[in-house]
Amino acid sequence: MENLSIKPIVPATSLRTLAYEALKSAITNMDIYGATGDVRLDERGLSQTLGVSRTPIREALTVLEQEGFVRNEPRRGVFVVKKTKREIVGMIQAWAALESMAARLACANAPDEDLACLRRSFPEFFEGRPSDHLDEYSEANIRFHQKIIRLGGCAVIQDLCGNLLVHVRGIRNTALRQGDRASESIREHVRIIEALEARNADLAERLVREHGLGLAAHVERYGNHLD
Repeated sequence: MENLSIKPIVPATSLRTLAYEALKSAITNMDIYGATGDVRLDERGLSQTLGVSRTPIREALTVLEQEGFVRNEPRRGVFVVKKTKREIVGMIQAWAALESMAARLACANAPDEDLACLRRSFPEFFEGRPSDHLDEYSEANIRFHQKIIRLGGCAVIQDLCGNLLVHVRGIRNTALRQGDRASESIREHVRIIEALEARNADLAERLVREHGLGLAAHVERYGNHLD
């Protein structure tokens, strides 16, 4: 009988990668600007929650630190990175440029059904007052912007926006609770949807860019707590 040549069975995805993906997803979905103070990540608690040893947790945190999501302070621990007001404004401006191009690409390339379903996907923009359900609207808000990025169909834009998302998401959630930003945001979203449905690339690109720059101006006005 011939000897079988069998390789050891290994998981398709390493524990470090799984830990990295879980931690990055959690940080991205965290409202890091909704509360004052630092957000500390407890290595032991993360190990228990994820059901893995502390080694893949440390390795994942090292990668996240290299990507700028966390910082490691000797004798203090690991903290989620928060940006200054100036840095956040710059990130929003970069997002506005990327998303506005995605909107233009969506007008040219997205399937009719994907554009037509925007109204059904985001009824929060057409029904009621946002102040009555800010948490739900806040989630719909960021899903809407992610949807435009995806409709653009450009993988490079999607990757670049993914790295900005943790900070843009957090500051959008906070901004909706300041001044009249939520009501103004809804009106702007409706106009963007109408431009996308009409495949008016020039208008959609301009409205998305102005919407993003409006958020940047809002942060300039209300974001003194960030410094």
